[in-house]
Amino acid sequence: MKKIIIAFIAILFFAGGAMAGGILTNSNQSVQFIRMLSRNASTELDAVYYNPAGLVKMQDGFYLAFNNQSIFQTKTINNQLPLLNEAIYIGDVSAPIFPSFFASYKKNKLAISFGFGPNSGGGSAEYKTGLPSFETSIAQIPGMLTASGITTPNYAADLYFKGSSLFWGFQLGLSYEFNKVISGAIGMRYLQAVNDYDGHINNIMVNPQSAAMGLSGNYMLASDFFTSASNLYASMGDPTTAAVMAGYAGATSNKKVEVKQKGTGYTPILSLNIAPSDRLNIGMKYEFRTKLTLKNETTEDGTGEFPDGEKFRNDIPAIFATGIEYKLLPDFKISTSFNYYFDKTANRDGKEENIDKNYYELSLGGQYNISDKVAMSAGIMHSETGVNSGYQTDLDYSLSSNTVGLGAEFAVSSHFKVDLGMLYTMYQDGEAEITYPNIGTFKETYDKKTVIFSVGFMYQLF
Repeated sequence: MKKIIIAFIAILFFAGGAMAGGILTNSNQSVQFIRMLSRNASTELDAVYYNPAGLVKMQDGFYLAFNNQSIFQTKTINNQLPLLNEAIYIGDVSAPIFPSFFASYKKNKLAISFGFGPNSGGGSAEYKTGLPSFETSIAQIPGMLTASGITTPNYAADLYFKGSSLFWGFQLGLSYEFNKVISGAIGMRYLQAVNDYDGHINNIMVNPQSAAMGLSGNYMLASDFFTSASNLYASMGDPTTAAVMAGYAGATSNKKVEVKQKGTGYTPILSLNIAPSDRLNIGMKYEFRTKLTLKNETTEDGTGEFPDGEKFRNDIPAIFATGIEYKLLPDFKISTSFNYYFDKTANRDGKEENIDKNYYELSLGGQYNISDKVAMSAGIMHSETGVNSGYQTDLDYSLSSNTVGLGAEFAVSSHFKVDLGMLYTMYQDGEAEITYPNIGTFKETYDKKTVIFSVGFMYQLF
């Protein structure tokens, strides 16, 4: 019965990324990324995030941009343990408001920039029927009781979890052009992290049949059954079994947890831009590891496992990013990007031990200017995770994926542009083999689907 509590506790640390990027990182920070998927050599305003050293390639002036993405993801988990009432569990992740903001002032060889956006997390996940790890322990209760001589055909429970995770990043940068070919940038990002979780396991019920105990097979609370069994064994002079039954009664009683986890961290950023010609541009960026410690702010804790004020590590990994942009024709350019996430060296309280290889992304995009007013773009991206089977659980899993994006840019005036974009991500199924003592080993599979719609506005004040 202790597994019921443990499963409930574990879900509260779930904060799976719903977006493009590594295990914890969101790389989808602009509408241009959504419609092209390759921005690491950008010399436009979203270079504030993707290629800060490239900002000096813009014309002199003060620029502002606002982007919003509406993100929808479905997570599907299939557990093949035959004792479960339902094998498929569906989680809906939504982030209708996922904003980012960029600003830059460029004068001669110098550019000063500011960026704001959700660098990790960014959505809320709702599992209306819980998860397999909630239910597999509960599903074993009827078999355990039947084996002890109390026929129990089935069970029922009210399982629910909703959680949100949002890490806001505030970034400042300074870019400088050393010569016509080489420019560099330094920056710092302040990260403010908040996880907010609310979940319960209520009304665990069984339908035991026992003439000796006066049970006719009607559903009853499992905690009431085990309390009665504890009293019965105590009256029979068996305090050891009575204590075990009392423990089961506590484990199957209603459990609710409401907790926030907060923390702050800092990310130093270095960037280099190389422009050998007017047609070729190369961008490189390194983000240092963000050392992040989260702290519990507990409102209600039915498990006793979330002491108010307790701390744990949840680092954001270092990132190396590079990209190449090349103008094949005056009105047509292509771009390729590569992101490498150093997940193995990020301290996540031991979870990094189940990562064999670091996560990477490789993308290719193109943009064609139909006229001075309209440009169309599209892109593809492959993301490869490096986690092993020990990492994969229904609480937190990482999958390789392929993404397509497309969209358009509209120049409303010489100083104002509007961007529209969408992307669709297809994930490769993941799986784990789970062994249940005295029952057997069964497969659990994981899948996701993600759709993002985005709109952005860019304005040059002067």
